[in-house]
Amino acid sequence: MDKQMEYGSDYKYIPATSVGSGLGVEVLPDLYCHTLQIVNICLVGDPAAQDFILVDAGMPGSANEIVSVTETRYGAGRKPKAILLTHGHFDHVGAVIELIEQWNIPVYAHELEIPYLTGHKSYPEPDPTVEGGMVAKMSALFPNEPINLGKHVQPLPSDGSVPHLAGFRWIHTPGHTPGHVSLFRDKDRTLMAADAFVTVRQDSLYKVLTQEMEISGPPRYLTTDWTAARESVRKLAALQPTVAVTGHGRPVSGQVLSEGLQKLVDEFDRIAIPDYGKYVKH
Repeated sequence: MDKQMEYGSDYKYIPATSVGSGLGVEVLPDLYCHTLQIVNICLVGDPAAQDFILVDAGMPGSANEIVSVTETRYGAGRKPKAILLTHGHFDHVGAVIELIEQWNIPVYAHELEIPYLTGHKSYPEPDPTVEGGMVAKMSALFPNEPINLGKHVQPLPSDGSVPHLAGFRWIHTPGHTPGHVSLFRDKDRTLMAADAFVTVRQDSLYKVLTQEMEISGPPRYLTTDWTAARESVRKLAALQPTVAVTGHGRPVSGQVLSEGLQKLVDEFDRIAIPDYGKYVKH
C-alpha cells in the first residue's frame, strides 16, 4: 500500500449483507448500478466509449469485486478515468486505496470533504442512540476515522462540471456530510443522489436485508445536520428527476420516484428526522 495512503485504524469488514449484494442493474445504457453488501456503486459512461468514471468505492474489502464488475462491463484491462466520491463515509470509500493503486487514477470530491479524505478530520461518531432499527444500534461499530488519500484526491471543479463525464453536473447536497454531492444530467433528468435520500429505510435491519423499497431521508445514524439535509432533498426534488440511483436501495423512476420524493419533501420532519438522537435538535 502506498505509504502516503492509509485507512483509519478503525477500518474493518462490516458483516452486513442484503439480498441485492453482488447484483447489478443497467439503469440506462450509460449508467450501471451495482450493490456491494448494503451500498451501491455506479459506473457511468457508455461501454463502447473511452471515458467512464466510477462513482463511490464501496465497502471495505470490495476492491476485487469492483474491478471484476468494471472489466465485465467495459472489457478486460479497462479502467475508469477517475473515481468520484459523493462523500467520505466508510461504506463509500471502502476500497478506494486499493483501486487507486491498481488503476493509478485521480479521485475527486467536494472541497469540504477533502479534510476527511486526507487524514485531517474525523466525522462525528455514528449515533447508536438515534431512533431507528437494528442497523442504527449497530452503527457504533462503523468506522469514522478519516482515511488519507494524500495527493491522490483533489476538489471537484468549482464550475459544477464532472471530470470525464460530459453532460452531468455535481450539486452540493450537504446534511448527511458537509461536502456531500449528488450528480444530475439535465437532458434526461437522471439523478445520482448518493445518500441525500435513499430508497430503503437504512436504519432498519429487516428492510436493509430485504431491500424493501421506501423513499426515505439520509441514513439517520450518520446524519448530523437535519436542516441542511431537508434543504438538499428540496433542491433535488425541484429538479424533477425521471430516474434516480441512491447510495442504498434499488434504482427508482417514474411515478414511484416523483410521488415518493414529493411526499418526502412534504413530510420530511415526520419521515426523515428521528424523534430522538444526539444530532437531533428540537
